[in-house]
Amino acid sequence: MCMSVPRYWRERAYRYRLVGTECLSCGRRYYPPRRVCPVCHSRNLVEVKLPERGVVVTYTIIRSPPRGYEKYAPYAIAVVELLDGTKVLAQLTDIDLSEVEIGMEVEAVFRKIREDGEEGIIEYGVKFRPRLTGH
Repeated sequence: MCMSVPRYWRERAYRYRLVGTECLSCGRRYYPPRRVCPVCHSRNLVEVKLPERGVVVTYTIIRSPPRGYEKYAPYAIAVVELLDGTKVLAQLTDIDLSEVEIGMEVEAVFRKIREDGEEGIIEYGVKFRPRLTGH
């Protein structure tokens, strides 16, 4: 399934910069951004720049990917808890799959997500890699 060019451009801020939303009523943060808080049902949400570091809470290895992602398999998808507590579902990159573990420190990086055919749009976004020492 291909993403339309207009939708891709509408979503680029949170795909490129790890921008989420924060509910001003209850303080919860979400990624991707939401229009309504699922906890308190408030519509009083604002965009926030989320931290780019966190830890892997859980993960899975995708060996039978959805259509359009076959050439990238196998790959790891993880729930990453950012330093502020926001949870993000994202692909892990720059790592041997045998080295992925719960509790590992990771950092956000900008990478190619996929291509929509040979002449289609190339989608980029945020993935997470093991945190480099010295940061």
